[in-house]
Amino acid sequence: MKNTFTTFLTLGLILISMITMNAQKQKMEHTALIIIDVQNDYFPEGKMTLEKSEQAAENTRSILEYFRKNNLPVIHIQHISTNDGATFFLPDTEGAKINHLVLPKEDEKIIVKHFPNSFRETDLLNYLHSKKIKNLVITGMMTDVCVEATTRAAFDFGFHNMIIGDATATRNRELNGEVVKAADVQKSFLAGISALGSLYAGIINTNEFLSK
Repeated sequence: MKNTFTTFLTLGLILISMITMNAQKQKMEHTALIIIDVQNDYFPEGKMTLEKSEQAAENTRSILEYFRKNNLPVIHIQHISTNDGATFFLPDTEGAKINHLVLPKEDEKIIVKHFPNSFRETDLLNYLHSKKIKNLVITGMMTDVCVEATTRAAFDFGFHNMIIGDATATRNRELNGEVVKAADVQKSFLAGISALGSLYAGIINTNEFLSK
């Protein structure tokens, strides 16, 4: 009798697990992860170090592991600077390489861009359409430049966007001779892009996303 109960209990737990996994998969259907410019020049000792870049990259890695575990699409965006006067992400340099924390696997899409907007003069839009993607989970750097430009463009193309706030990073800015701290830039741009009922993107942190 005891063995029979244990068997039924085990089968019940397996069934619940399968139902939960299936519901989670359906919830993430037509969803892809975009990792923007997590490249060596943004890290300590790089040519354009960002505030909390390592923390943002660790959080991005956690999100990436979730997508890999669930066999969901992942797109890595890599910026290569081709404009005159560029000082970082220069072609064929160590700083332009994707950081080891989020190093792409062979079967993951890599898109090279030359502008802040990841859709501009790339095949990103066609690729997303080919995979029937409707929803984007966005991470990366810099929050107020390439992340913002890509997110706003994605909205204009009809995608529903979610930014993992603590998986993005920026640096101090200057306006009219006054320094604006990176934390204030980060907060302001995330607040702006999620205004009007998360019009351009919803904002969530890593732990919240992984616990959903």
